[in-house]
Amino acid sequence: MNRYPLWKYVLVGLALLFGLVYTLPNFFGESPAVQVSSAKATLKIDASTRERVASTLQAAGIANSGIFLDSNGVKVRLLTNDTQLQAKDILEKKFNPDSSDPQYVIALNLLSSSPQWLTKLHALPMYLGLDLRGGVHFLLQVDMPGALTKRLDSIGADLRTLLRDNNVRHAGIDREGERVVIRFRDQEKLSKGRLTLEENQPDLLLVEQGEGSDLKLVATLRPEAIKRIQDFALKQNITTLNNRINELGVAEPVIAQQGADRIVVQLPGVQDTAKAKDILGRTATLEIRMVEENPGAVEAALAGQVPFGSELYVERGGAPLLVKKQVVLTGDRLTDAQPGFDSQTREPAVHLTLDSPGARIFKDITRDNVGKRMAILLIEKNKGEVVTAPVIRAEIGGGRVQISGRMTTTEANDTALLLRAGSLAAPMEIIEERTIGPSLGAENIKKGFQSTMWGFVAIAVFMIAYYLLFGVVSVIALASNLLFLVALLSMLQATLTLPGIAAIALTLGMAIDANVLINERIREELRNGSSPQAAIHTGYERAFGTILDSNITTLIAGLALLMFGSGPVRGFAVVHCLGIMTSLFSAVVVSRALINLIYGRRRKLEALAIGQVWKPANAGSAAVN
Repeated sequence: MNRYPLWKYVLVGLALLFGLVYTLPNFFGESPAVQVSSAKATLKIDASTRERVASTLQAAGIANSGIFLDSNGVKVRLLTNDTQLQAKDILEKKFNPDSSDPQYVIALNLLSSSPQWLTKLHALPMYLGLDLRGGVHFLLQVDMPGALTKRLDSIGADLRTLLRDNNVRHAGIDREGERVVIRFRDQEKLSKGRLTLEENQPDLLLVEQGEGSDLKLVATLRPEAIKRIQDFALKQNITTLNNRINELGVAEPVIAQQGADRIVVQLPGVQDTAKAKDILGRTATLEIRMVEENPGAVEAALAGQVPFGSELYVERGGAPLLVKKQVVLTGDRLTDAQPGFDSQTREPAVHLTLDSPGARIFKDITRDNVGKRMAILLIEKNKGEVVTAPVIRAEIGGGRVQISGRMTTTEANDTALLLRAGSLAAPMEIIEERTIGPSLGAENIKKGFQSTMWGFVAIAVFMIAYYLLFGVVSVIALASNLLFLVALLSMLQATLTLPGIAAIALTLGMAIDANVLINERIREELRNGSSPQAAIHTGYERAFGTILDSNITTLIAGLALLMFGSGPVRGFAVVHCLGIMTSLFSAVVVSRALINLIYGRRRKLEALAIGQVWKPANAGSAAVN
């Protein structure tokens, strides 16, 4: 009646072992570290960079407890905070000799101190939120007028191409504030131009002005187009910020929209505030230019005589490249970039998709420059880098472009990512900055830990005093529930915040409620005259329905918080929902397994250590302790 098959005991044992292993990393804390990552899109971090870091620190006599290479860069785990600062200064001087043009990002960081065998099992500590770990908080203001200005400049270039393709002569196109003015010399050309624009530019509101030979067609953006441009600028900036923050190796950053034109950025665990601000403020733009291929031009440029209208760059392979200053196409015209392979050579390639105006411009460029080289550059802080410089083999129409040649699969993926989200759609300004020190986070953790611990102790004392041995079993089940919950949060790499700690404390109270229901149900069966073994079996069976109903209703409320809440409310809901599921398993399965181990094999059981069983005066004797 009260015996589990062997497989159930094995299941409970494996669950407890799983909980212990995945909870352990949270007790080892974090150690100071320095991270080296690339500050330029064309500069790759590889094994040679790791060896360079190791040799630099060895030459300086700075001891470390491990140097690792991952997708974010090279990370060095150090022994103390003092050696962390020393290592950062030494690596900064070695890797960035020219401070005005840094090649690498050297940032302070924190790494888990878990043993290697736990890391190999993918047992990692929970991420801690800004309120527990410390870090930086930024509020950024997106320059919406700047986004509109940038779009109007682009529209001006589109209108020139559109009118030229439709053989509409005009006297000039200029941007004046938030409007684009197109001048005509007679009414017939103005009418033809207006008809062309109305058919091809539905986002523009056109108004005729002037008289005689000074006729103007004033184009302004419609309100719905302005709203769409602003929304796109905000979303694009958030996407770009996500990609940039990956360079810092920040665990669980918070990047969210606030209002119509602001972005909140929270970086838990970041110690190097200046470096974080530098990366957030980077403004990269993509440009396509033609390569200057006149004989002797490169040699003259290397000798210091750069031809007028050209700039000297260096390709990935180290070869000099002379590029014209005139920009023929910008990244604003790019709608998508995906890695792939060349259909003929099967070499890694990047497939680009341009919007309609960009496709027309690119078709004209490639038609007029077959056999010539075209350079794709990333401009950042007024300094450009050549991503690739392919040869134009034929006219390319349809807005689909392929970049290939001397690229690995990894480089193709990186280039595609860079082209998709390498630039900000609008400038941003940091209007609020807060730094939360690790001491405040440590105090929050201490208080949260103490509140949970004393709450657990108070519950344990009451349960043992009131239910004796069954109370001890309930306390063990409650401890296993806490073990499972922390293990799940660690395995899922969820971010723990102060509301999450509050949810853990609440979970303890709710979990013990299930054991109270079971114990009281067993007492009730004893009062009704059931034998001890029958009381255990019936108590667990009949209490399960009530426990399930109460937990499901609470889970529904938790799921509602998870779906409709945000920020701290969502963090609370995640821990709350996971706690409900673990409490069901621990309160019913784990406690039943322990009770079955204690009482299940005793055939002649006369009493249960479950505290005083109060009975009516006319009832017979019952098995009590």
